Amino acid sequence: MLLHLSISQFTLVDQLELEFGPGTSTLTGETGAGKSITLDALGLALGGRGSAELVRAGANRADISATFDISGYPNASDWLNSQELDSGQEVILRRTIGADGRSRAYINGQPVTLLQQRALGEQLIDIHSQHEHQSLLKKETHRRLLDEYAQAQELAAETRSRYKTWQDQYRRYRNLADSVEEAEARRNLLQYQLRELEQLDLSEGEIEALESEQRQLANAGDILNGSYQLAALLSGGEGDIAEQLHRALQLLSAMPEQAPALVEVAQMLDSARIQIDEAAGTLSRHIDRFEMDPERLSEVEERLSAIYQAARRHRVQPSELPALQRQLQEELEDIGTEDTLERLAETCSKLEKEFRAVAAKLSELRRGAAITLAESVNRQLVDLAMPHAKVELALQALDKPCSHGLEEVEILISTNPGQPPRPLGRIASGGELSRVSLAVQVVTAQTSRTPTLVFDEVDVGIGGATGDVVGRLLRQLGETRNGCSGQVICVTHLAQVAARAHRQYLVEKHSDGEQAFVALRELKNGERREEIARMLGGQPSPQSLAHAEEMLTRTL
Repeated sequence: MLLHLSISQFTLVDQLELEFGPGTSTLTGETGAGKSITLDALGLALGGRGSAELVRAGANRADISATFDISGYPNASDWLNSQELDSGQEVILRRTIGADGRSRAYINGQPVTLLQQRALGEQLIDIHSQHEHQSLLKKETHRRLLDEYAQAQELAAETRSRYKTWQDQYRRYRNLADSVEEAEARRNLLQYQLRELEQLDLSEGEIEALESEQRQLANAGDILNGSYQLAALLSGGEGDIAEQLHRALQLLSAMPEQAPALVEVAQMLDSARIQIDEAAGTLSRHIDRFEMDPERLSEVEERLSAIYQAARRHRVQPSELPALQRQLQEELEDIGTEDTLERLAETCSKLEKEFRAVAAKLSELRRGAAITLAESVNRQLVDLAMPHAKVELALQALDKPCSHGLEEVEILISTNPGQPPRPLGRIASGGELSRVSLAVQVVTAQTSRTPTLVFDEVDVGIGGATGDVVGRLLRQLGETRNGCSGQVICVTHLAQVAARAHRQYLVEKHSDGEQAFVALRELKNGERREEIARMLGGQPSPQSLAHAEEMLTRTL
């Protein structure tokens, strides 16, 4: 629940610190005093929209922070942990807006996105606006209220997810079916190209090896002739290199005295003789094994020609053909085989059945909840001076299912006996619509998972004994809800509502002649009695003070 609200430099607020507790708290004050400013600031801390106009004139920035006790609400703690944000018994939501319009959001001192701040805020507070009855004219609001009352949000989310999965596959099926001729032509081309490349069966590195072999085979005659000449030069007879080295060694050995340099020369010449002998042997073996092979040359050149032609047809380099084959195979797999359309149709049928099974469970939950919700709202309408009004939630089956299920949900009302129920906007007046909205909000709030409920002048157009009923209902919501201590914060202009609250805050506007200021303080004892008397009839009088005392005594 909300423990503390700090507001600084926000619209007409200079600095404001508020402490809240369990139960029902009301904010009262003169018309135009700025009662809703507090709730506007709270909405910003929860991730609402902000702008530079909200910053107090002359200030650099507005700063709002709200502290919540989440010890009894594990969902909020789980969410914080999932976002890797610090969690404990308390959580602080902070929002700053600069005079330049730039906004920053924080959770427990860590910067977050507005989406994150809004997601957490929705788990902590449920704000019911004085204009919420306008949204009650929208069918999507009716469906949302019913799903929340039935606690079917998770099932509704699963229904939306399964519908999306089904429709995604169905769109793929339709696209494939609409372009089946084009896809078939492309498939045939890819299959033909792949068969050609598969028959070519080109391996990595084969082109380089073939080109090297082709060069050798094409120059076989020149290579053999040169090899014979080289062999003759090395050791082919009189005057060859081997004989010259032999004669050089004989000259060295015949010298009577050999200097160290001559010894070194003799060693090098002997090493050269050995190398020449080995080279001659290797060359001789090469000549013995060397063959002229015109047939192999023809085979190699024919293979290279096939590879080069395939590369030209596909407009790639010969070395890129293996990569091209893999690319074409992947494209063929994406298009699918001839039976892809049939298999996709089977998948769509399966997904549709799964969607309808989940949607049917949602419909069953909605039907049961629609009856109990209507009965609860009708009981509240009797207390709100609409004894003849009958509300029902109609579930109209759709011709085609949609993301939110198999039916359309709509709140219908009959305000007089004998009249058939019709849509709210066609029958209910402004005052009746406001009371229907309040009855729906009170009933659905009793099953709300959020710890704090905020009502911003939802009692507009209500007074007298009906106002007392509203006050009693709001007090009940603040006392206990879902087995936990409740918390309700309400901006009101009705003395009957304010008197029923556990605590009351007074909003006042002051001016120093240059600027206006909004202040807020909790009323105690006699101060509260005087404010109730003012709400009853302007300036307090002995009669209004006595009446206020009676109202407070009856409540407390």
